[in-house]
Amino acid sequence: MDLEQLKYPIGKPNLPEEISSNHINLWIQTIEEFPTKIESEIEGLSNKEFGYRYRPNGWNIKQVINHCIDSHINSFVRFKLALTEDNPTIKPYREDLWAELPDTVDYNVDESLSLLKSIHRRWAYLLNSLSESDLCKTFIHPDGNEKISLKENLCIYAWHCKHHLAHIRNAKKEQY
Repeated sequence: MDLEQLKYPIGKPNLPEEISSNHINLWIQTIEEFPTKIESEIEGLSNKEFGYRYRPNGWNIKQVINHCIDSHINSFVRFKLALTEDNPTIKPYREDLWAELPDTVDYNVDESLSLLKSIHRRWAYLLNSLSESDLCKTFIHPDGNEKISLKENLCIYAWHCKHHLAHIRNAKKEQY
């Protein structure tokens, strides 16, 4: 595989031109099911196997799991900001540097999985309560000054779940 395929094993995010209620329901389901799928993928892994990487110089399995926690907490907060403020500008974060912090590199995976499950249960609860007009609310991402609707962000994070699940599966096979 080439490096681009290793980085994006399911391809890059692809927003549909028209986002239907069926899309929304499928994406919420992806958010709901993600922790269970992660749990299934990592069941029985040794400490050594948690160190496997999905590509050369990429994150290891433990870092991927903890990155998802960091990223999904940020996304959950972005949803709440957009729901309670008028088109707020969100704060980006340095995911590359966060991935090197001790709570990402060394923290107990069982505890991380518990946190991931909790975040996703609460996030899915919020998502399932939103109206069509709620999903049209927006925030500004300062990288590129891009206006993103909550339904677009939902698409991006459903993709993000599948993207990193594929990274874990690839790391288990390739062991970089």
